[in-house]
Amino acid sequence: MISLSKPNITEMELKALSEAATSDKYVLGENVYKFEEEFAKYIHVDFAVSTNSGGSALFLVNLALGKKSKVIVPAMTFIATSNSVIQAGGLPIFCDISSSTYNIDIEKVPTDSEVILPVHLYGNPVDIHSLKERAPNAIIIEDACQAHGAELGSSKVGSLGNVGVFSFYPSKNMTVMGDGGMITTNDEKIASIVAKLRDCGRKSRYLHDAVGYTMRLNSINAAVGRVQLKRLDSMNEKRRRIASLYNSMLKGVGDLVLPLEEKDAKHVYHLYVIKTSKRDLLAKFLESKGIQTGIHYDPPLHLQPIYQDMFKLSEGSFPVAEDHAKKALSIPIYPDLKDEEVRFVAQSIIEFFEK
Repeated sequence: MISLSKPNITEMELKALSEAATSDKYVLGENVYKFEEEFAKYIHVDFAVSTNSGGSALFLVNLALGKKSKVIVPAMTFIATSNSVIQAGGLPIFCDISSSTYNIDIEKVPTDSEVILPVHLYGNPVDIHSLKERAPNAIIIEDACQAHGAELGSSKVGSLGNVGVFSFYPSKNMTVMGDGGMITTNDEKIASIVAKLRDCGRKSRYLHDAVGYTMRLNSINAAVGRVQLKRLDSMNEKRRRIASLYNSMLKGVGDLVLPLEEKDAKHVYHLYVIKTSKRDLLAKFLESKGIQTGIHYDPPLHLQPIYQDMFKLSEGSFPVAEDHAKKALSIPIYPDLKDEEVRFVAQSIIEFFEK
């Protein structure tokens, strides 16, 4: 079976894990603070604060900004994005997506937005510059949980808005061999608040001046993250090369729509997502060939059962996101995927459409 995704773990990560397990504090040890410093330097921001998951990072950022009544969220993304707004006492306001980039449709974002939470979906950067022009007074929280190392112009995602959020879940472009998250910002106040909230609202060892949470990153995980960060650019280049091979082999096949990389953007292909009206049949055919696929995401957020009573939105509310949900199919991509496996996947897709 050719897997949809697979973390790229080497002896270097295992060695770092072993060393941390025997020489570092298990919680908020030296590796955690070094990981934060190194990640901030990589993203080119002043501050980075680690957490125990990307979901926790999103929640803490929303909380640190204070209760905002409305936060603009794309209708197509993983549910953790919108849940984080609700958990922090806010209200997600869904927005349709672009039919070409699958990111939030900037032209449909209200110009008077107070807070916008765009998602760099599948590793494809949102045009944050245009978003700022559209809603100049909005606070922008970049959900970069799928876009480690992606760039817009010469800037890394996570440095473009007021604050960025990353996830290190095992399927992401870099992992900590478990759950983990990171918050990036140039705002010292936000960094200070989230650092306190992730550690029980602690002012000093036994003095607390805020109602906080236990959302710290383990030192062992941070040690792995430090190694993965050093390898991130090379792993991303392997993903981009695989995507290029898929593009060359699948261009013009059937009714396939291939991923778009905009002129000023560097896509890092957390997922390689194709679209076809024959999605379910194609997925079944590829499974018969020993090829794993995925659907990201169906249904879209506004049609999730948990939100039905809350928002009372029905089909037709966000037609582009709904169409995408019915046609999108993720095919295998990860750094260790061999060229012959990429060609086998592509050739199998070609075979499906020829039949």
